[in-house]
Amino acid sequence: MSEPEALAERYARRAVGDRYSLLRPDVWHTVQERQRAMLRGLVRHGFVDVAHCRLLEVGSGAGGNLLELLRAGFRPEHLCGVELLPERHAAARAVLPESVTLHAGDALALDLPAASFDIVFVSTVFSSLLDDAFQQRLAAAMWQWLKPGGVVLWYDFVVGNPRNPDVRGVPLSRVRALFPAGRLSAERVTLAPPIARAVTRVHPGLYTLFNLLPPLRTHVLCWIAKP
Repeated sequence: MSEPEALAERYARRAVGDRYSLLRPDVWHTVQERQRAMLRGLVRHGFVDVAHCRLLEVGSGAGGNLLELLRAGFRPEHLCGVELLPERHAAARAVLPESVTLHAGDALALDLPAASFDIVFVSTVFSSLLDDAFQQRLAAAMWQWLKPGGVVLWYDFVVGNPRNPDVRGVPLSRVRALFPAGRLSAERVTLAPPIARAVTRVHPGLYTLFNLLPPLRTHVLCWIAKP
């Protein structure tokens, strides 16, 4: 079984219910924190006129991240996504403007021009890829699609979940190995989801309090600049 086939099988057996619903306080705290960090990073890396930026999201899911980027000022005709799972691709197509380009299937099968994107965005994808060689090939393709002076925008967790063998944390050392030519800057974000779910049941404001402790943050937001 290929890694994309295995990944589709692993996703098919996940039963998440409403765990990622934006109506849950732990989820909207997590999403809003990540949004703020991304917006700060865009400005810090010189992307102040995002209407002219071309962005590709690898693993674009149901289109939620691309919708956020539209609200941040990216133009739909400059946004592109690729999603492996047909049902998620269909969900994204139903909510995004037609001028957003969406591809279905394995990202490595895409025939995209080299150096065609200012930003290549990948969010909680590599933690679901358990084949190291496939990870390396995907990272190399992403790097090829990126323009010189562009950035890979990476969001993923560094701490594994021992109760879920279908995922594994991706430490910063691995990110550096995947993009050896990149200049990497990173910040630790996102209160550990089990803690976030527990404390926000008591009061939503406790997310912010507990998130003040860096050891309790399980994800990193990385900017990997291409010289």
